[in-house]
Amino acid sequence: MPTPSEIEAERLDASFKGFPPERAPFRVAEAGAQGLHLLRGDLPMPVAVLRESALRHNARWLMRFVGETGASLAPHGKTTNAPQLFAEQLRDGAWGITVANVHQGRLAVEAGAPRVLMANQLATEADARRWGLLARAHPAVRFITLADSPAQLATLARGLAAAAAPPLDVLVELGTPGGRTGCRSVTDALALARAVAIEPAVRLAGVEAFEGLNVVDDDARDGAFVGGWMHGLVELARACEDEGLFAAVDEVLLSAGGSAAYDLVVRGLRDAGLERPTRIVLRSGCYLSHDDGMYRRHVAAIAARGLEPSLREAPPTGALEVWAAVQSRPEPDRAIVTLGRRDVGTDADPALAKWTFRPSRDAAPRPAPAHWAVFGHNDQHGYLRVDPGDDVAVGDLVGFGVSHPCTTFDKWRLVWGIDDDARVTRALRTYF
Repeated sequence: MPTPSEIEAERLDASFKGFPPERAPFRVAEAGAQGLHLLRGDLPMPVAVLRESALRHNARWLMRFVGETGASLAPHGKTTNAPQLFAEQLRDGAWGITVANVHQGRLAVEAGAPRVLMANQLATEADARRWGLLARAHPAVRFITLADSPAQLATLARGLAAAAAPPLDVLVELGTPGGRTGCRSVTDALALARAVAIEPAVRLAGVEAFEGLNVVDDDARDGAFVGGWMHGLVELARACEDEGLFAAVDEVLLSAGGSAAYDLVVRGLRDAGLERPTRIVLRSGCYLSHDDGMYRRHVAAIAARGLEPSLREAPPTGALEVWAAVQSRPEPDRAIVTLGRRDVGTDADPALAKWTFRPSRDAAPRPAPAHWAVFGHNDQHGYLRVDPGDDVAVGDLVGFGVSHPCTTFDKWRLVWGIDDDARVTRALRTYF
């Protein structure tokens, strides 16, 4: 996996979508000096960009919340899979980096993460061995993963033993009936915690949950559901402490909190009342780029609750945009744009038209009309609903916000950073 210096030395060329093929290749470190401009025709359409000012604002928002509440942040790296951004998050004060598999774990280690939390179960003995070998190769890094069944714990233990790894940290995951992974009851989770505590290949370091898929932006419902889940997690942690199951670690990790309801998670966990030192570890990954769809709604709900003073400040804004060109106006009520499923995630809300720009007319982008709406995609085309009287012409550029940034980042090996004047500031590499 590339180190930060190796990424800076990587050569960018026409093999990267979004790279201007008429340009001679240059290195990642040289991107900001190329004089590229988003709106001058320097970049081929479609192209993915990150607004630097929005990134900084979004980072400050969540780090203020973390500092105010005493929680720690291990942002989920799978959102961007961009080690350059991992390094920035660590410099901002992140406690570590969260990952979902060994590939992402290697990226986090090379980016300088002192702690790598795999918020997932290692499902094969071979991958558990790889996890152990990674830990052996980086003894200064703390490696943490999850367990949610005796069978999976046994697989993990065999793999770590095959790697001759030192005992590695495990969090027992408490799930919810009908949900994703995790033990389905506190009773089952406690039984598993007892097994973890006596397994020589691992150490019981804490407990974990993931509430994000169950948040619906209804305050009463979310408060009761997430609050109840966190109550169960605290009950599990207390039972483990009462039985002396955390004896191998200096502090107990209580981890939950994606990008949808971290305020409710902190409220539910911070008065756990354990005698041993505890650390709440949040795992929001989408906070940095934010979006213009599902996470905009989630954070609007967080801001409206205002449970902490920092959350009443100006909320995050969408930093990730995909720009495309109008290629056809075949009917009065539609335009076809160069924005396909290969370019933008389509698993959540449709992309949102935010900006319009006509190179022959405009000095700066104009806000797109609120009634413009994406209503379908092909692999390379997007269908944009407009009004018959709208001034939309072939060659116009449209800047789109995304919903669920994870499934847009993975369409791009190269994302350009831009300033507020649309000048390219840097190149960001992703490694999906």
